[in-house]
Amino acid sequence: MSKQLNQLTDEELIKEFQDNNTLEAYEYLVKRYKDPLMNFVYRFVGDRDSCTDIVQETMIKFYLNKDSYRSFAKFSTWIYTIAANLAKNELKRRKRRVIFSIDNSDDEKSPQIEDKMFQAPDKATDGEIKNEIIQKALLKVKPVYREVVILRDIQDLSYEEISDITGLAIGTVKSRINRGRLQLQKLLKNIYKE
Repeated sequence: MSKQLNQLTDEELIKEFQDNNTLEAYEYLVKRYKDPLMNFVYRFVGDRDSCTDIVQETMIKFYLNKDSYRSFAKFSTWIYTIAANLAKNELKRRKRRVIFSIDNSDDEKSPQIEDKMFQAPDKATDGEIKNEIIQKALLKVKPVYREVVILRDIQDLSYEEISDITGLAIGTVKSRINRGRLQLQKLLKNIYKE
């Protein structure tokens, strides 16, 4: 049976999970989407701990709300929408925490920055350094642009899929991608000048 399941499309697997409550079908979908979602969410929120929590919460929501998926949409669109909404909520929560914080000292933030930045110099490769630079710049891009740039340029989704995930018109998606890319280019240009 598992050989048959691993050959099914995402949509066939979710149908199997919905109709027969086949946990193995759920597990295949989790395996297929865990890494791409981790990449997407990490790029969006920039924090590995939050990223892991968000992806786990995405999979829990998927499990609990499996019957809310409708076959007229691609499964990937549906699960990315869940993850994107949770990531946006995390950014809003952080923003509220900063705004309402009584003590705005950098003490709160420094452990997080140290955790992300700690890397033995002898283990850092060129690719990892470039990736870190791009990630830092990406986190400075406005979230409305960042989301669509990540979905298009990192997750390699089509404009139509991005439109479905974000609920935006395709023209708006394209415009936001262009604006986000421009912001990212400017940020990277400034970083390389330093």
